[in-house]
Amino acid sequence: MGKMIVDTGKCVKCGVCTDVCPVKIISMDAKKGPVPAMEGAEDLCIHCGHCVAVCPHGAMSLDNMPVDQCVRLEDGLKCGLQEAAQLLKGRRSIREFREKPVPKEEIIKLIDVARFAPSGHNRQPVNWKIIYDTGEVKKLSAFVVEWMEHILERKPDMAKSMNFEFLIERYKKGEDVVLRGAPHVITTHAPKEDRIAPSSCTIALTYLELTASASGMGACWAGFLDMALMYWPPLKKAMDLPEGHTTLGSMMLGYPRHKYHRIPLRDPAKITWR
Repeated sequence: MGKMIVDTGKCVKCGVCTDVCPVKIISMDAKKGPVPAMEGAEDLCIHCGHCVAVCPHGAMSLDNMPVDQCVRLEDGLKCGLQEAAQLLKGRRSIREFREKPVPKEEIIKLIDVARFAPSGHNRQPVNWKIIYDTGEVKKLSAFVVEWMEHILERKPDMAKSMNFEFLIERYKKGEDVVLRGAPHVITTHAPKEDRIAPSSCTIALTYLELTASASGMGACWAGFLDMALMYWPPLKKAMDLPEGHTTLGSMMLGYPRHKYHRIPLRDPAKITWR
């Protein structure tokens, strides 16, 4: 845990920190205020910071999370339902990019938001690999097409179901059918045995995609790349991940070539109430 540190001059013993603690390791002492609920409570802490974030008086800190280093939420920056709906419904998967690189500092800003995505037990297992050089991105596309050719030869039914022959033909005519001419690719990875990592990486990449859209950038899930990374050894080697790690989702990133003006229709939600 971080050791719990309470500013007794600010604490009013309201008890909200005890309410929100996910693992219920904080109790309220009538004289001392918040205290560990049991022996060994610090070992059970998941470092989520709920207790620090919820205290309206700024009285709670952890020794690894001082309250004065935690950014205060501003009412003026709150996103209402209309704003959120337009961002989420208006997001598009971008497959046509301008020939303009995104500055590295702008990509870092996106990841700085995405790293706050929720993860089970606050494990934060997501690792990021940025293929920034456009030439390296093109090499990845070439590896994926090699894999498509391999599948076309060995498993024609599977290749037919995904139109690989048509895609290979287009690629040979100079069209990047894999990574769509994106200037950059961002891949998430984690140790293979981490059961929490797959969902955590998916959520983090979703955060990144939405933040990119809000920032004037565009992104698209790199499905063919992710499929090939599961099965094609030359591509795995080229990705050069740490020993024991596996990729858990990839995304193209760049500036959109076109601007979208409307929200397309979608099927009605399929809802069951109980």
